[in-house]
This record gives sequence, structure tokens and C-alpha cells, in this order.
Amino acid sequence: MKILSRWIPRLSPSLHRFASTARPRHNAPALAQRLPPGFPAASSPTRRAPQFPRRYQHMASSSKPLSAKDFISSLGKHSTITQGLENVEDVDTTKVITCHTYVPPAKSVEDETKPSGDAIFGGLSSVDEESSAAAETPDYVPSMEIFPNSSHRDGSIYSGTDDWKIDYRIADRNETWLDAMMFSDPTDCRMYNGTCVSHSSRHMLQFLSLRLAKIPVELGSVELYGYIAARDNLNPLLNYIVNFSRDDPIIVKQGSLINMAGPKRGIELVGTILIEYDMKIKAGEHESEDLQVIDGVSYLDNIDTWDRSPFTLRIHGDCGAIDVGVSRLNFAYEATIEVVISQVQSSFSMHLGCFTSGLHEEIRLFDGAIGESRGLKRSVVAVASDYQMELKFKVAADSCIPAEYCCCFEAKQHGHATQEINTGFALIAVKVTWSTLIEDEE
Repeated sequence: MKILSRWIPRLSPSLHRFASTARPRHNAPALAQRLPPGFPAASSPTRRAPQFPRRYQHMASSSKPLSAKDFISSLGKHSTITQGLENVEDVDTTKVITCHTYVPPAKSVEDETKPSGDAIFGGLSSVDEESSAAAETPDYVPSMEIFPNSSHRDGSIYSGTDDWKIDYRIADRNETWLDAMMFSDPTDCRMYNGTCVSHSSRHMLQFLSLRLAKIPVELGSVELYGYIAARDNLNPLLNYIVNFSRDDPIIVKQGSLINMAGPKRGIELVGTILIEYDMKIKAGEHESEDLQVIDGVSYLDNIDTWDRSPFTLRIHGDCGAIDVGVSRLNFAYEATIEVVISQVQSSFSMHLGCFTSGLHEEIRLFDGAIGESRGLKRSVVAVASDYQMELKFKVAADSCIPAEYCCCFEAKQHGHATQEINTGFALIAVKVTWSTLIEDEE
């Protein structure tokens, strides 16, 4: 593993904002951004993972989900979605998928020797698969550097004048006010050779998975609560990846995946972003009795990461550790996924996974039971331009052999695409809305 210790020159978020990662129009090399001097020298937390062959490309917030009725009716309203997009590109027409058997990508010898990140869609149940994956995980996972004086427990994160605390507005505990789909329906596109040049792709960070790597062995299943959030240069307020209250914790055990509720919007990876976290195990009647799993602030930047090379970092804490799987996606767009299940015939279980940008690693979007018509929570995923996003559904009743369905979506700057899946249990409607993160400066 490459070790790189350094002090990094100051560049505030306001300057990062104008350091465009748009695809160069004249093939000019992008300039790497670096941290302010207030960041402590740290070992490079990443290592380059093997690139996956481009020949195989996977196909395809916190806001309240649409009702089944409203969502289904909206699928045909292309005129409202495409308003102002006449000079950009046509919106996909609705596609109906009756059945599709998923064929996983061919793996290289190197892929076969490393642990799989698929915790749900294999031949095992999700619990057995997670336990098996945890047992096969190597003992050593690179550690994520934790800043000194960044603890919530002792309040040190709120004191001092460290540059990173000022530049990233650490004292501001509000959630990012920027939402997804900000430029999905623009009316001010400037066109060049049929391409919109007003809204460009950006380098983005994609969270692939969170896993409870270690807890005190005698605890077994635990009630976990707290949050993990990103602070980027687009808007440094909290963009939650997970956020569970003490009154509504999740029950997990060592090796289990943690369901990701976020991010609320795409995460820009230009220069440096902060990862802030404070997660505990509920251990008693009062919060003072709880066990601190992880607590602090770490960073990731675009200097020591590589395009579409997934890697895992471990955040260590007093009473456990959490593994964070991420990937940098160059020249990416934001995809907002909305799923509505209607015409439910009988109760069934459903797993929904997402593959993005040709990566083998799966992002778990849903894993649970469906008993009535409902909409799932909205999910936001980064997709590299010139690639596809694939959604894989796995549905089954009781102990029956599950049926698999896949729908694929080509990455786009703007607009939306819809697809429907007819199963024996229900009708699944999928809507993907495409957007860029920013509007380029004149």
C-alpha cells in the first residue's frame, strides 16, 4: 500500500467551487485540488483497485415517496418533464419488462480471489450471505485517518480555529439545502453540436456499502444509531448517508450491512470532502450508558483516488469499527431512482440492488417485505457518462425460488426514463431522473 504523508496547500471551498471537473472540451488535463493547511498530515487512505474491463457495462432523500397512484399517472406525462428540453434530447419512452434472467458479468481471476460485495442477491439468504462475506473478509482493511480534535463526545469538534472546521462550517448542524434533480428540467441549455454545454458532468463520490465490521464479541445483535454524512465543496452542510435516531435504532450484528438511506443528492468529489460520523450502540436506558462505535471526521480527496476503482476503508472507534465502501466516478451524472409497487396480488419479499458505471460492486437499495401498494424511498446514485445503471429486482414468496428482473438506464445529462416490470405478485414501476450537479459559469 502506497503511503503518502503531506501538508496540503490551502484552497477554500469557495475556490473549489470554480475548479471544474467538466469533461475538457480541448482535452486539457484537469488540475488536482488539495486540502487546506489546517488538515493534519495523514497517510493516504486508499489503494488502487484493479480496473474492470470496459467491454462489460452493467445495464440497467429524505423526501416523501410518491403514492402509487400519482407515480403511475406521472409516467405518461412526458410533456411536463420534457418542457424546455426540446434542444437537448428526447426522453425515453416507457418500456415494459416481462421477465429477464440476470447473467452476472464474467469475473477475472483477480476478481475471483477477492471477497464479494454482494450480500443479498446470491444463492444464500441475505443473513447467510452477510455472515459468509464477513467470514471471508481479510483481517486487514486500510484505516481511514481520523482528525484530532474532531470528537462529538467531548465537544472538541466544535472548539478551536482549525481551517477545516471553518471552511466546512462544522458548527452548522443543518442538512444540505441542495436537493437532487436540480438541473433535470433546465430551460437555459446552450447547445454545441447537439450537446448541452451549460450543464456538465462532475467527478462524484459513490458510497457502495457500509458494514458493521467489529463490535465487542459478547454483544451479538445490537441496536445501532447515529449518522454518517458527507460535506463536499458544492455545499458543505451535512449530506446524510445514514441517520438513525436513538429512539429508532437499527438491529444489526457484526458483519452485517447497514442500509443506506442517503445521500440526499449527489456528492461532488472536487478537491477534498469530509466524512463526519457519530454512531453508538444503545446499551441502557440513558444515552450516557451507550457505547461509542465511531466518532470524528475523516477526509477523502481526488488526489489519491482513481476513476471507477472501488475501495474499502475502515473507521475504527472505541467499541467497534465500520467499513466504508466507496468509488470515485469521473464525469458522472446524478440519477434519482423512484420505485412504486402497485396492483399487489399477495405478500412477497423483494431485494433491489443497483450496479453503476460498469462496477461489479452492488449498492443495496431495498431488502424487505411488500404487502400492499407502496412507494419505496427515493435513492440517489452517481453514474459515469457513457455508462449504464442497472437495477436488479429479486422477488419471491415464502421459500419459493426467487425470480429476477433487470432494467437498464443509459446515463444522460437531463430528463427522465421509465420502465415497468410485470411480475406474478405486483406491477413495479421505475422512474429514473437525470441531472447534473451544477450549472457551468459563463
